[in-house]
Amino acid sequence: MLVLFDTLNMYYLPQYTPIIQQLRINNHQVKLICYSNKNDHAALEKVLAQVDAEPIWVNSESDARDTYLKLKPDWILFGNKFEHLDDIHVYSKTAQLGHGVGPKPSYYHKSCTPMTVRFIEGSLRLATIKQLYPNDNFVQVGFSKLDPMYNNEEAGLDLASLGLDPSKQTILYAPTFNPSSLECFPDNWPEDFSQYNVLIKPHSLTITRAKYKKQRTKLKKWAHFNNVYVANEQDISLLPFMKNADILLSEASSTLFEFAALNKPVIVCNFFKLKWTYRGIFKFRFEKRFGKDNVLYSGIGLHANSYSALIEAIPQQLNESQEYKENRLQYTKEHVGPTDGLASVRIVDYLQANL
Repeated sequence: MLVLFDTLNMYYLPQYTPIIQQLRINNHQVKLICYSNKNDHAALEKVLAQVDAEPIWVNSESDARDTYLKLKPDWILFGNKFEHLDDIHVYSKTAQLGHGVGPKPSYYHKSCTPMTVRFIEGSLRLATIKQLYPNDNFVQVGFSKLDPMYNNEEAGLDLASLGLDPSKQTILYAPTFNPSSLECFPDNWPEDFSQYNVLIKPHSLTITRAKYKKQRTKLKKWAHFNNVYVANEQDISLLPFMKNADILLSEASSTLFEFAALNKPVIVCNFFKLKWTYRGIFKFRFEKRFGKDNVLYSGIGLHANSYSALIEAIPQQLNESQEYKENRLQYTKEHVGPTDGLASVRIVDYLQANL
């Protein structure tokens, strides 16, 4: 069968790659539909060369629709909603994957355009989305992105080649782009943690979008410290960073759930540099969009309300890494799902059985 992957953003690739590998094992054809209006073709050439699928570049969603109608694949997999399903369902079936398991409402709202099936990760998420969209088709499979971690196929980073000390414990700071804590960290914060390696993996949009220029200025300053490695545009996947890290710092993002699913400690950064549309008299917008979801991850790990709180919190959590263990196991069951490394196998089995 022919399976296409709608790659609106390149950061979908870590979720897609294990599925692509499983499809190729089963001798199926696979192609990536990549959007030139969202991604830098030249900059990502090396990244795409590592994926066992031919990239086809399109300029817009309507251009993608025309490509799907021309190729008439058996299945198209999406990481987001798509507005032209009635057209492509004439020839093809569609499946949706949430490209993360974060707490934002958008995780569920992606299903406002119903596809043939949506693959869901954890049991609580399955129950919730069935309530929101009772007439649609949802199948729990787990989170394919983490398959290489559970199967011990992820090699991680070569810390020594990056100028870091493999004998030291490693902090992973993985801020999202909005709302982000990134600009709340001091310019010299790696000095406060000189006894650790510091890996910094910002969201891909921080690196590529013009409006996050101030965030990139911070990253450049931190990159000069000899205990720091800052990810670049080629570092699409978070998995190598997660493999080496002993503890994670992040905000309300999918990364929290992914790292906790490896039974490693996380610290939730509850301090942000909010854009002006979320500040002052507009703060209600922030609370409406993000505040109510705090409950979703309130017990996943220690919460820090300021950068200064991290000075004590990080060594304390590294020394008492089992403090939130039971909570992490519960969160994993409810939000990430099975940890057997077979999510991509279940997805491909479904695609083959429902041609």
